[in-house]
Amino acid sequence: MDIHTLKVGDLSANCYFLVSGNELAIVDPGQDFEKIIDKVNQLNKKVKYIILTHYHSDHTQEAQRVKLATNSEIIAHKDDVSFLDFNGLGADKTVKDNDILTINNEELKVIHTPGHSEGSISLVSDDFIITGDTLFKDGHGRTDLPGGSPSKIKKSLKRIRDLSDNKIIYPGHGESFKLS
Repeated sequence: MDIHTLKVGDLSANCYFLVSGNELAIVDPGQDFEKIIDKVNQLNKKVKYIILTHYHSDHTQEAQRVKLATNSEIIAHKDDVSFLDFNGLGADKTVKDNDILTINNEELKVIHTPGHSEGSISLVSDDFIITGDTLFKDGHGRTDLPGGSPSKIKKSLKRIRDLSDNKIIYPGHGESFKLS
């Protein structure tokens, strides 16, 4: 699976484009609709999913517009749906821990990594983990916002570390890295 990164919005959130064969998934289309659609057009693949790692607007703001422009479906963890609904976003499909999403013939495993938000998820492949705002190169996401929990993020960080096995970590902000 090929990964393309686009920094979007005032907070420079990472919007990821996961490409496999003739399909792609967009992860966290936060802001900058035109830049996102330009990237979709450049890649020239069918958008299958828009995956939201958590409900915060710097990762979700353009999800509905991208959905309408690409005829795709929005996926989020069930525990963040009420926040998404409140913000007028919604989700077409909800996921839970250990669900599998398929892009072309490649699989992504959803792992529930609460702590930054109650419904935070990470996406695990053979080669990488997309962590949203759960884990950054130099720390972890905030836990003081609605749905945040210091004790839950600690458990989520351990789980990510246990699954990392020399995988590249793609965070919600900042550079990709490997855990040592």
